[in-house]
Amino acid sequence: MTFDLALIWAGIIGFAVAMYILMDGFDLGIGILFPFARSEAERDIMMNTVAPVWDGNETWLVLGGGGLLAAFPLAYAIIMPALYFPILIMLVALIFRGVAFEFRFKSQHRTLWGRAFCAGSLVATFAQGLVLGGFLQGFKVEGRNFAGGAFDWLTPFGLGCGVALVVGYALLGATWLILKTEGELQARAYRQALPLWMAMAGLIVVFCIWAPLSYPAIRARWFTLPDFFFLLPIPLLTAAVAAALFLALKRRRESQPFLLTLVLLLLTYLGFGVNLWPYVAPPSITLWEAATARSSQLFLLVGVVVLLPAILFYTGYSYFVFRGKVTADAGYHQ
Repeated sequence: MTFDLALIWAGIIGFAVAMYILMDGFDLGIGILFPFARSEAERDIMMNTVAPVWDGNETWLVLGGGGLLAAFPLAYAIIMPALYFPILIMLVALIFRGVAFEFRFKSQHRTLWGRAFCAGSLVATFAQGLVLGGFLQGFKVEGRNFAGGAFDWLTPFGLGCGVALVVGYALLGATWLILKTEGELQARAYRQALPLWMAMAGLIVVFCIWAPLSYPAIRARWFTLPDFFFLLPIPLLTAAVAAALFLALKRRRESQPFLLTLVLLLLTYLGFGVNLWPYVAPPSITLWEAATARSSQLFLLVGVVVLLPAILFYTGYSYFVFRGKVTADAGYHQ
């Protein structure tokens, strides 16, 4: 029996990116919401909710980027020059943010480093949105090389994707605070989550209209029979989850808002994948055209089979150990 290794590797990379969006999304969302805290004590609690797990979340980003280079080198060679600036901005912001996270607990200038943490989170998230927008717009390719400009990603659609991701991560951060905190901080997170939910729902509707109108390939994918009926469950499930999230917030549930926000982001990510399929460097380079030699894919897969369960175990164990509410008495670097 012969396995389609290109398809398996696409699933691994897609899974790694999805895990990064979910795991680091609420982490970045905490930083985006940082200015709305009422005191340094509240900011301490916000950071303590993610302190035990935040530095492991970038593992998924490394796995996704490394997997793309190893399994689909042609796609990597096209994507990197096409999205060089937003990727560079994202990486610098993540580094800056990590430094600010650590220094805030040790420096006398806590307010300054708190602002740096917020700025790094906001810029990194917005840059990730630009990258997603660049993928949806596609890349100009001639032969096997990127033939576009260095700023092709800088379009109204790409900027809109950046804004949408900031809103999505902020909503995820607010629902994380609902899950992990109590008292006034939790109450404020409920108040923040509702307008963020409205903004997120509105942006999903906007992009469901904007993308098909702007890009014929996306329009054909969603509105051509019989694909329309096969794909219809995705928007219907998205609407149902969004409605359930609204009700969970209104009824002051604690765990449901976070879990439903995770599902909502997963469904939007699934829609993103549908728009790209089967291209790894849209609109012309497919998974199989960009894949490296089968022997190389198989060799790399052996390492991932060992590595991926270890990452999943470590991640799950970390969240299990640090489950429960975070209070002012529970400190990190204090």
